Amino acid sequence: MDMDRPLETAHSATPAMIDPFGRAVTYLRVSVTDRCDFRCVYCMSEHMTFLPKPDLLTLEELDRVCSAFVAKGVRKLRLTGGEPLVRRDVMTLIKSLGRHLETGALDELTLTTNGSQLARYADDLHAAGIRRINVSLDTLKPDLFAEITRWGRLPQVLEGIEAAKRAGLQIKINTVALKGVNEAEIPALIEWAHGQGHDITLIETMPMGDIDGDRTDQYLPLSAVRRALAERWTLDELDFRTGGPARYVRIKETGGRLGLITPLTHNFCESCNRVRLTCTGTLYMCLGQDDAADLRSAVRTGEGDDILDAAIDEAIGRKPKGHDFIIDRDHNRPAVARHMSLTGG
Repeated sequence: MDMDRPLETAHSATPAMIDPFGRAVTYLRVSVTDRCDFRCVYCMSEHMTFLPKPDLLTLEELDRVCSAFVAKGVRKLRLTGGEPLVRRDVMTLIKSLGRHLETGALDELTLTTNGSQLARYADDLHAAGIRRINVSLDTLKPDLFAEITRWGRLPQVLEGIEAAKRAGLQIKINTVALKGVNEAEIPALIEWAHGQGHDITLIETMPMGDIDGDRTDQYLPLSAVRRALAERWTLDELDFRTGGPARYVRIKETGGRLGLITPLTHNFCESCNRVRLTCTGTLYMCLGQDDAADLRSAVRTGEGDDILDAAIDEAIGRKPKGHDFIIDRDHNRPAVARHMSLTGG
């Protein structure tokens, strides 16, 4: 597959799921675990209470639900967490889902990771059909990395990125822009990523879950970041899309692509093609809304998929027009109570 080809050009003989606002739902993000080996300051509390194992879908159940969505017209599957590669035997699921790539039912199977386990799994990921991954990386300073992630080690992540590159995986760096934390380092991060041949996407922090702090202290509007970058470099607008919410520019001086994900300064809801499945089988039709559907009960009701299919159809029929994310001094508590690690971003 040509990974530079925008996914919207792919065609499917399967009728797409259409939400109440006429948007085709073709992209499913699946959190395979709420657990993570990091405790990033914008994502989790340091002392998290994780879900009990019986609440989680088994790997076989996750496969079944994902496959039901593929049969209904989903063309892109992204596995997330928590950290997806810390789930026991997760490669069994990834290899199994790879069959949908072989049949042509799925355009892309991909992964978002913190990079900590990539040195171990990069070759297996490529063998399973994954060709593109997102790696979360907010700084190249070891001490600051340890401060942001609380438990992470930068050399381990950089080693993982190198292993993924050697394995033939295309890498996009995801960087959460944090006011007064990595704000001054953003140009250096961009230069490093482009110098390594990687795209990079900047992301505004999102008001999800209690993180032991005030989000107004973290929030850095990307509109301001973009203005600063435009004074430094030439930013050329691109029509390039990967199926997600990022809007892309090419930086003339570095030759690389820069994505911007701006759920607060400029939300992307009008083109939303995504729904999100948690590791417990809860389907969220919008990242920033609490309305959800219980697919775990549907998948455990019987062997056939009729009940599961009906539950998916009913949920898509409730997909809202957009989210209500706000961060300011009057709205400094989470817009939704669940942590990002549960929904998977």
